[in-house]
Parts: sequence; structure tokens; C-alpha cells
Amino acid sequence: MASDQNSETGQRTVSEPEEQCLDSDSHANAQDLSGLGWSHLEQFRDTGALGDLKQAIVYFSRALAFTPDGHADMSQQLADLGASYIDRFRRLGELDDLEKSIDYFSRALAQTPDGHQDMSQRLADLGLSYCDRYWRVGNLDDHDKAIDYFSRALVLTPIGHPDRPRRLEDLGLSYRDRYRHVGEPDDLRESVNYFSRAVALTPDGHPDMSRRLACLGLSYRDRFRYIGDIDDLEKSIDCFSRALTLTPDGHPTMSDRLADIGSSYTDKFRRMGELDDLAKSIDCFSRAIALVPDDHPNKLDRLADLGMSYTDRYQRLGNRDDLEKSIDYFSRALALTPDGHPDLPRRLACLGASYNDRYRRVGELDDLEKSIDYSTRALALTPDGHPDMIQRFADLGLAYRSQYRRLGDINDLEKSIDCFSRALALAPDGHPTTSGRLADLGVSHNDRYRRVGELGDLEKSINYFSRALESTPEGQPDMSERLADLGVSYSDRFQRLGNLDDLEKSIDCFSRALALTPDGHPDLSRRLSCLGASYCGRFRRLGDLNDLEKSIDYRSRALMLTPDDLPDISDQLANIGTSYSDRYQRLGDLVDIEKSIDYFSRALALTPDGHPGTSGRLADLGVSYADRFRRVGDLDDLEKSIDCRSRALELTPDGHPTISDRLADLGMSYTDRFRRLGELDDLEKSIDYFSRAFALTPDDHPDKSGQLADLGVSYSDRFQRLGNLDDLEKSIDCFARALALTPDGHPDLPRRLACLGASYCGRFRRLGDLDDLEKLVDYRSRAVALTPDGHAGMPRQLSGLGSSYIDRFRRLGELDDLKKSIDSFSRALELTPIGHPDMSERLADLGVSYSDQFQHLGNLDDLEKSIGYRSRALVLTPDGHPDLPQRHLNYAFVLLNQYQHTADSSHLLNSLNSFRSASQLLTGAPRTRFLNALEWANQACDYGYLNPMEAFQTTIDLLPQFIWLGAATKQRYQDLPLIEHLAVNACYAAIQSSDYSIALEWLEHTRCVVWNQSLMLRSPLDELHASHPDLATQLKTLANQLHSSSSETSQILLANPSDLMTPEQVGQERRRLADEYYNLLNRIRQLPGLEGFLQPMKAKGTTHIAQSGPVVVVNYTVMDATTPTSFASAPVQAESPPAINFPRHIAPPAVLASSIDEPRANFFRHGRTRTSSDVAGANSNSTPRSSQSFRNDVDFAMGEYGLGRSGDAYSAATRALRSKERTISTPSSRALPSR
Repeated sequence: MASDQNSETGQRTVSEPEEQCLDSDSHANAQDLSGLGWSHLEQFRDTGALGDLKQAIVYFSRALAFTPDGHADMSQQLADLGASYIDRFRRLGELDDLEKSIDYFSRALAQTPDGHQDMSQRLADLGLSYCDRYWRVGNLDDHDKAIDYFSRALVLTPIGHPDRPRRLEDLGLSYRDRYRHVGEPDDLRESVNYFSRAVALTPDGHPDMSRRLACLGLSYRDRFRYIGDIDDLEKSIDCFSRALTLTPDGHPTMSDRLADIGSSYTDKFRRMGELDDLAKSIDCFSRAIALVPDDHPNKLDRLADLGMSYTDRYQRLGNRDDLEKSIDYFSRALALTPDGHPDLPRRLACLGASYNDRYRRVGELDDLEKSIDYSTRALALTPDGHPDMIQRFADLGLAYRSQYRRLGDINDLEKSIDCFSRALALAPDGHPTTSGRLADLGVSHNDRYRRVGELGDLEKSINYFSRALESTPEGQPDMSERLADLGVSYSDRFQRLGNLDDLEKSIDCFSRALALTPDGHPDLSRRLSCLGASYCGRFRRLGDLNDLEKSIDYRSRALMLTPDDLPDISDQLANIGTSYSDRYQRLGDLVDIEKSIDYFSRALALTPDGHPGTSGRLADLGVSYADRFRRVGDLDDLEKSIDCRSRALELTPDGHPTISDRLADLGMSYTDRFRRLGELDDLEKSIDYFSRAFALTPDDHPDKSGQLADLGVSYSDRFQRLGNLDDLEKSIDCFARALALTPDGHPDLPRRLACLGASYCGRFRRLGDLDDLEKLVDYRSRAVALTPDGHAGMPRQLSGLGSSYIDRFRRLGELDDLKKSIDSFSRALELTPIGHPDMSERLADLGVSYSDQFQHLGNLDDLEKSIGYRSRALVLTPDGHPDLPQRHLNYAFVLLNQYQHTADSSHLLNSLNSFRSASQLLTGAPRTRFLNALEWANQACDYGYLNPMEAFQTTIDLLPQFIWLGAATKQRYQDLPLIEHLAVNACYAAIQSSDYSIALEWLEHTRCVVWNQSLMLRSPLDELHASHPDLATQLKTLANQLHSSSSETSQILLANPSDLMTPEQVGQERRRLADEYYNLLNRIRQLPGLEGFLQPMKAKGTTHIAQSGPVVVVNYTVMDATTPTSFASAPVQAESPPAINFPRHIAPPAVLASSIDEPRANFFRHGRTRTSSDVAGANSNSTPRSSQSFRNDVDFAMGEYGLGRSGDAYSAATRALRSKERTISTPSSRALPSR
């Protein structure tokens, strides 16, 4: 502003109003003009009419223009004009008016001599202008100047002077303003002190009493906000109420008085939670805004005040209309706030917070982006050291946390932690906001724990939440939130470490939080949901159905209280879906699984694309589809389960704590599909996923037990599929470790016991160790005892126990065990719902026991029951099911039993058909089909109607799938004892049918199986290479890889020596290569001229053996124990075509017969378990009977009778010497057929 004194000419510069005065009335008296100016100024101050203010400025300007330099009134004239300009600034907010007021007051002070009675007033006037400029511009220097001028003015004002209260008021105002800027509590204390003294010195009825009371009320409110003493808040409301009462209607300050008391009611609502206080604040703010003209600078404050109250009501009641109003008022307030205004950061922050609230309510990313933008700008405009800096960091931290939860970018989470940490660092000890800042930081550390899985973050969250709770006064509305936050972290720590004490703490915290949450509060649904989650966790840990029912009740109430358009609705739907899923798994009611699928589907549909929660939604839905598949058997549900779980895994980032859960879930679905369709690839995938899940699960994690159990199940399944004893030992190890990690009282304990029992069952059936038998009975008995009545898993537990009893009956012959098995199987059947996929297994089990009882007691009623149960089991087993061949085998045996009793040949025909199906249905595992075919062949030796030639041909055709290249060499030798009599028995059957060519072929096909496979891999491929070089190269490469992979080393180097394959990977790679090798062989054998490529030699191909005389092949079996069976091949003439002659049976000399041990008189009949001595032989890791004495016996027989050492004849003789008894096959581990 230009000075009224020209620096160059020394002449006064006349302002525009002054020029108007001179032009209009050059003879006016300055004193009279000044009087007129004060009259208009007082009128403006009473009514707020801008016309009066304009006239006051005109008259004061004219008075100044007519006051000569050096006149005693010059100081007063300047001060009057300065007072008018500061009033106009306060009315219109024009910074130029404020600058003029400072200029006029400064000049007035300069022209006031020391000791003058007006010096105090001049200092106070200038202090007020600097104070206003501080509030307008935010320069702390102006504030310090104001305090300096006010302090000097107070010193110059004597005690008892009428202006003394005003001086105290001015100084109190300055200290309060500096406190608000710097946050120094000493300034706050001084402001209360000065305002209190000012009020005490102001007589009743004085016009300034209202303003002084309001000032004191503001300082009390500031102290409440800093210290949190409710007494200060009550004092502020009292002061504001008295000030409002003393303010006449229509007074310009009425709006300020209403706004002041409205703010205190807002604080009281936030402190005490009474809706009545919130209603009063909205009423006061609404009345205040109605009294403020649109062009008044205070308009933006009133808009912001009302916007804040609507925000509070939205957060308390959840009415979206209140949220929209708050955004509207904040937006209008921001639009009216000029750039550079000190309140601009607050306006931006308020609007940013409301956009964050609307994002949480509606889920629109645009609102979240606005929230971050406004919060960032607000922080950037807030000067360092400003008390509001704490809230600015907190607001931005909240926005970043919301964005992290929506988009999953961990950088946003790190930013939120940084913002909250800086906000906490800026909060002085004892500050009322400290509790909120601690809670904010605790929430973000909890989020980071859930994302990264670091226990340190979880411990920090508990620490911050505990401190936040301690610093929250009793009765404060935030107490509920503090308790809920702490409950969440205790719940997370329970899930991570499994400590029941943490679970109980979480339930206590959530219960107290719920009790403190009033009806109608928006957080009520969240409180109910959290408590429901903790009860669900306790059910899963302790198995108490009451906890599960409470979980469903709380979560149902939470869902009902959640508006349909709230983003949280998807969480609530997923939560209740989880509880229904748990109840289905506990009670088996299909209605519950349908509800869970419905809730999970709705939750997924409401989860936006890209949301971090999508993975969890898919995983939840995948669990329920898997459960429904297991209950109903619909393959479509299984495929849906795999799809959901695969997508969930894809959406879960590496390093996420839930990645192990996702892997385990997918592994379980592949396990289910393997058990349903029998594809080995699905089983390999399940082992891979379970292994990865196990590796990613910390050793001290409660889920470790489940991961071990899952892996044990897959190893057990693979043992049953491939027969590898290593898999059985791995399953026992996994189940034993899982059991050791499962605490007493855990609902999964029965399942752990049952699984370990099942593995011991497999080992007993394979090796025959009685100790394993006793263990399996013990574990399965304990599993049944620990399974509560009504549990959905009870039928399976009873079925397992029944199988254990029948195993012990077959081993020890105790009839009581047989009775127990029938009882267990009957109860299992009774508890299995109609239509359940396990129904066929229940029926089959019961049929087995009744068949055994018939064989033991000869009661025809038992036979009829066995036939009935096995028939129904067969009917209920769907086409394509891997268990269908086993059902046919069981049925074939019971029909055979029926034939034995009735001699009705139709039963034999039906038995034959079932034997065929049991051996030839491709849905069964190759190993199972081979063993079934072997059973058929063994029975066909006794019952010619069962077509022994077809039975043995089927068995021999399946032999390469039983002793197959995909198994390690060790396993193949372990499997050899199971087929050691196949060659001679098949040969005998062919001789009995007078098909000597087939007899010789079968001997050739079944000799030295493992050795011949190794030779096949190293066979020259000249013929193939000549016609199909590419196929020859492929086959040779696969053969070399397969030969190398048969090594028993624990680790095999890959192409890169730094990479090592685990034994598991080696086995999977070997099986993959074997499949590729066989598939390529089949392709080659489809080519013309290559039909017999690498096939075992046909009969006509063996004639080259007889080059110098006839060859005699001796075949000795227990089926013709009186004399060995032999046949001869004539010598080959050099010029004649090859020919074979089988003239007759030849009885060999007695010396050969004497070299062969007489067979056991009491050889095992079919269907009996082998003795321990037989089992011991089967478990040998060496080639059966490979001792030198055995070889000497063979040499003696061969040399003495001129059989020679040619390979085929030597092998045949060796086989003959080994044929001491017929082989007894190992029954299936799932359903044991009786013979």
C-alpha cells in the first residue's frame, strides 16, 4: 500500500476516498467527519451492514485528509481508518484491506509519543492486525510480532484500567494462536490464564463479556483436545453457552457463538458417543451457516464445520446421505478458500478424508485416488512443526492403507506405515491423538504381517494396540475399536502359533468391544463378525458345536446389519459361508454346503477384479465345491474346485503367507481327482503341491500338522497305486509327525490317528508284521473313540476300524474280530447318507465281512447277505471309477462261492464276466488290474469254466504294467516274488490245453523280467533306424534317459551340475519317461512291419535253440505234483525250415525229480494271507533264491540231462526249480475279497 506521505516531495498522497471527500466538501470539519465515521462503524458492528462499513471508511478517510501533518489528532485519525480496514478484511477477506490496516496502525503508533495515554491502544491495534495476517497468511513472524505488541500494550495498561481486560484478551488470543501453530503446551496454558483473567475483570453486562467467554471457551476446548480432560470440555461448553446467551439476536457474532458451541458438542460426541450431542452440534452449525452471508469470509468455516458433523454422523450411523452432505459442504468450503489461506490444508484434508470414507462405503477407485490427492496436497501445504501435521500424516496413511487393501501393492502399505510412524513421532506424550496414532500403526503392521508373514510385524501390532488401549480413557467411544483391533491381532497370533490363550484373549476383546458398541453403530456388524470368527476358530481347535452355532449366529447378524451396497458385504458373505462350510464338514448336512456355495459365490461376484481378496474368495468357493463333490460325486464340482483353486493360486503373490494354503488346497483337489479318475499325473501333482506347501510352512506354524497329513495321504495313495514301499514308509513318517504335532483335544486328532492307522494297515498287508496289525487296530480304535457322535466323519472312521478287525481276523482267526468288523461296517453303512459317493464302499466292506463269515461258519444267510451287499456296491459304483475293477473282483469271488454251494454253472459264467471286468476295465490302476488278473488266473486253474487260457493271457499281457520301467529297479525286484510262480503255472495251463507254442511263449515272456527290460533299453535299433530314423533317435534318447533314471541314488545331477533333483523329482521324472517310452513304442508298433518291435519272442522264434539236438523244458507245478511236465523240441536241420515238435509228455529221470524238493503238503489255498516266512521272502531286496547253492542245483540238473546252458532253456529250468508252491497275491488295501 502506498504511504500517505510522498517520499520525494514530502506532500501527502491522497487516497481515492479522501479525494472524494475533498471534492465533495473541502470545508468539512475533521473531527465531525471522524464522529460520523465512528457512528457508521458502530452501526456496522451491530448489524453487519456493509453499507455502514463503507461509509465509515469514507468519513474516516475524509477526516484524515483534513488533518494536517503533526496535528495531535493525526494518530487517532490513522488508527480509526486502520480499524475500519481490519473490520472490512474480517468481513470480506480481502488481503489488501489487511495490509492497509497494518499500514495505518503502524503509522498511528509511530506518531504516538512515548508516555501518551493512547500508546497502549496503538500497540494493541497493531498487534491485532499482525494476528489477523498470521491467520490469513500463516507467517509465524507475524504471530510473534502480535505477542510482542500485545505484551507491551498490557504492560502500559495500569491495573484497574477499563482496557486491561481487552489487553489480557488480546494476549490470550495470541498465545492460543501460537499454540495452534506450534503445539507448545506452555502457550496453551498462558492463553487459558490470560482469558480467565480477562473474563474475571469484565463486569457483568459488559458488551465484551460474550466475546471474552467465547475466547476462554476456545482455549478450554483446545486444552481438552490436547490433554483429554473431560472437565475442560465441560468448561468450554459452559463458556460458549453463556457467551451465546449474552449475544443478542441479529448480532454479527451470533454465527461464531453458535459455531463455537457446536464444535464443543462435536468434541463431546466424539469423547462420549452420545448421539444427542451430535444432533446439537449439527443444529448449532446449521443455524450458524444460515446467519452467515454468502460473501462472508467465515462462510467457509461454517461450511467446513457442518461438513465435519455430517461426517461424524455418517461414521456413527452409516447413512450414506450424511456422507454425501459432508462431501458437498467440504467441497463448497474448499472452493471458497483462496490459495495461500492458512486453512487451505485443513479444507483439503477434510475433503480427502470424506472421499476415503466414500471409497470404503461404495468402493469406487476414483474416490480413493481423490482421497490420496487431497491428503497429499494438504500435507504439502502444512508447515513443519504445525500441530495439524500429525493429522495430515495420519490422513494420508489411511488413504495409502485403503489403496493397499484394494490393489495389493505392498509399496502402498509401506507408505502407510511410514506416514503413521511419522504421525506418532510428532505426537507429544499424553496427547489425546496418541491412542489413534498407535492404533493406526498397529493396523498397518497387522496388514503387513498378513501380507509378508513376519511374526515381528504381528508382535508390533499387538504392542501398538495394547498401548493404544491403555491410553484410551474409559468411556471413550474409541474404546470399542481399540479392543476390536487388539482382538484381531490375538486371533492372528493364535492362527500362527496355535496358543489357545491367544484365542481366549481374542474372544474376550471382541466380546468387550461388542458390548461397548451401541445399536445402530456402523461398526456393529464388524464387531459381530469378528466375534463370530473367533468362535469359529475355537470350534476348529476344540470341536465344540456350541462355538460353531455361536459363530453362525454372530455372522448371520453381522450380514443382516450390513447394507447391500457396502463393500464389506463381500467379507460378511464369505464369513458366514465359512461357518456353514465348517458345519457341513462337522455334521454332513447337504443344506449347509449349498448355503456355503451360495454365500461364497455371492461374495466372489461382489469382489471387484484386481482386488487382493479375490484369491481368498476363490479359495473359499473351491473348498465348498470340493466338499460337495465328495458328498454328491458330481465331477463338475471337482473341476470347478480345481479351477477356483488354480485361479486362487495364480492370484496369490510369491511370498504371501497364504501361498502354502493355496498350494495345499490345489493339492487336495488333485488328490480328489486322482481317487475319482485314477490318473497318476493328478497324484504326482498333488504330491508336488503338498510338498511345496509343506516347505513354505514355518516349523512352528499350527498348519504344519495338516501339511504333513496331506503329504502323507498322497504318499499312501501312490503306494496303493504303484506299490513302492518307500512311499508307504514316507506316508507313515508323515502321519506320525503330523500326529505328534496335533495337540490333545484338537478336532483333527481322530483323523491323524486314522491316517496313521491306515498306513500301518498298508504295511501289514504288504509285509505281514503282526506289530503293524496291532498298531492299526489301536490307532483306528482311538480315532473312533475320539470322534463325536453325529460327526460327518464317523462313517469313515467306523469303516476303517472294521477293516482293521477283518485284517486281524484273517491273520489270527479270532471270530470275535469278524463280529466286530461286521458291527463297525454296519454302523458305518447306517450313518452314510443315501446318495453319498461312499455308499458303494460301505456296502462292499460289509459284503466282505459276511463273505468271510460264510467261509468260516458256513451259514448260507451270510452268503446271501454278502451277495446282496456286493451287488448293490457294484451297481452304485459309477462307470469310470477307479474302484470299479475292485467291485467286480469282489463280486466274482462271491459268485464263485455261490457256485461252490449250488453247482449252478450260471454263477460261474457271471463270475467269469466279473473277473474279466476286474482285469480289463481301464479305469483301474494297472497294478490293480494285473493283481486282479492274477487272482482270476489262479482261480481258473481250479475251475476250467473260468477260461484259464484267457486268464493267463490277460495276466501276462498286463505284466509289463506291473513290473514296469517307471518303477525303480529296487521296487521291481521287490515285486518279483509276487509273480514267481506265474511262468510255470501259465505254462502248465497251456500244456493242459495242449497249446505248447503258447506254453513256450509264456515261459519266454515271463522269464527274467527286470533283466529283459534292461536289455530292451539297450537293444540296437538298426531295423527301426533304417526305416524311421527320427523315431529311432527319439526312442534311443528316451531309453538312455530311462536307463540312467533307474539308478537308486538319492540325487541325480541335471544338465547343470549345480542343480540337483530330489529323490521325489527323480521318481516323477522316471515315471514320466516310462510313459513317454511306452507311448512311443505303441506308436512304432502301429507301423507296417514293426508290429513285433521289441516284443517278447514268439514260439517260432525259439527254434534256433535246438541247433544240435532236442531241447527239453521241464515245468514242475503243485497242480501236477506227482510228476513234472516236460516237452521237447526237435533238432533243427541245416537245410530245413524251422519247426517245433511237441510229441508228448516226457517223464524225466528220477534224479531230476529228486533234485526238486517235494512241495508242501499243506500249500496255501487262494484268499489266505501269506505266512511270515513267505512275506520275508517277498521283502528281500535281492533276486529270489540267488544263492550259490541254488545255482549249483540248477547247474546239476542242466548238465546231467544235457539241457545245456542256453538262455531260454536255462531260464525255464531255473523257473521250474523255483516252483515250490502257487503264488498268493496280496489283496487290495481298500476292500478285501474273501475267496
